[in-house]
Amino acid sequence: MYQKYQTDALVLGSRESGENDRVFALYTKDFGLVRARASAVRKETSRMRYALQNYSRANTGLVRGKRGWRLAGAAATQTAHGDPRGVAAFARIALLVSRLVQGEEANPYLFAALAEGHDALMRPKREALATIEIVCVARVLFALGYISTEALSTALFTHTAYTGESLVEAETMKDKLLSSINRAIAETHL
Repeated sequence: MYQKYQTDALVLGSRESGENDRVFALYTKDFGLVRARASAVRKETSRMRYALQNYSRANTGLVRGKRGWRLAGAAATQTAHGDPRGVAAFARIALLVSRLVQGEEANPYLFAALAEGHDALMRPKREALATIEIVCVARVLFALGYISTEALSTALFTHTAYTGESLVEAETMKDKLLSSINRAIAETHL
């Protein structure tokens, strides 16, 4: 008998597999990046179909089998709606995370930065979407070891909140953040 794990997850993307299945790239709180297959999720009668929309947040039930992870249930906690610019910004962040993170390893800071960034970007009529995206990308790169706090000497990496104070601080050092982000992405050779 296989054990079922309940965990929060951000849906970073998906691809079709077979006639009715789909493979999802999930960044989970407990396991890090997981690629999990959902059987018959493309059928209209599937209960998980709407909970697992791209760029949404869900509470998922995962089972590790012989051939990898399988989704055994999902309930949406926050869908990808609101300002289309916010959804597009999170889509770019999700693509970056999918490309940079390899293998399964829990990273609580990275999950918190992504989850709070998702919450901030999905709010309707949100100001400073570009700044939120820059801070989220910088925190992702920091969590993965591509940017050090000494290089930027800022308090942005001591927490994961996207509050007014941290966004004002990010606005004042926007050029420095962007150059550090660009340098870090160039060093990844992606």
